[in-house]
Amino acid sequence: RRCVQETGYQRRVHGIIEMLKSFLWIAFAAFIAVSFCTRGVDYSTRVTSISCMVSNGYTFAVPRGYCSYGGVDSNVVANLRSAWDGGMSNVDVYMFPCVSCGNPKRQVDQLVDALANSKYGMIWFDIENYKWSNDKESNRRFILESIAQIKARGKVPGVYTSYYNWESIVGISWDGVKDCPLWYAHYDNDPSFRDFKPFGGWRKPAIKQYSGDKTLCGSGVDFNFYQEYNSCLLYTSPSPRDQRGSRMPSSA
Repeated sequence: RRCVQETGYQRRVHGIIEMLKSFLWIAFAAFIAVSFCTRGVDYSTRVTSISCMVSNGYTFAVPRGYCSYGGVDSNVVANLRSAWDGGMSNVDVYMFPCVSCGNPKRQVDQLVDALANSKYGMIWFDIENYKWSNDKESNRRFILESIAQIKARGKVPGVYTSYYNWESIVGISWDGVKDCPLWYAHYDNDPSFRDFKPFGGWRKPAIKQYSGDKTLCGSGVDFNFYQEYNSCLLYTSPSPRDQRGSRMPSSA
């Protein structure tokens, strides 16, 4: 077989072709990653600008369902209806419990009963530094009773918390509810799971709340994402807000 030496021109053409191949692969990978990235919002006030949010690429919503003072959020039924009517693909609720009120089963029942005629997915149980006991064992019992009651009522529970909140309230290694999906807060303005470090028995999160106290379509919201891949390829400048302070609004 005759060996033909590649000319300088041929080498340049070959190099350009290889560069184009690399560019196309990168573009394809970016398209796939963004396609499987789902952005959403959570909020604690009456929100009606849902169609605007959907048009801006936010397709799941988690309105507050229960308030830290110990009562069902008066806006939750209307917010659920508005979220579906406005075009959200998935709608859950979050429950901010009143630890000092005691009787976690009754609190869960109040929420589930109030939403008997409403359509929603999961109930996210909010665990963050707000009037919890200094007794970690007591806090663990409250959480276990709450999660058990959510399941007993035929609903799917999830846990909203952060590394530091979990460490403070129940101890970083306690894994009593690791079977529940994890929605964690870390306000780094980065819709990815690159920052996640395991705690509480969770090796992989379900949702990340990556930015809080934002305004979208005239409403106050927090920004969240979930997806199959490792990041959304959507980057903004880092937030100066301390992750230890990340928290949902507690009461209206």
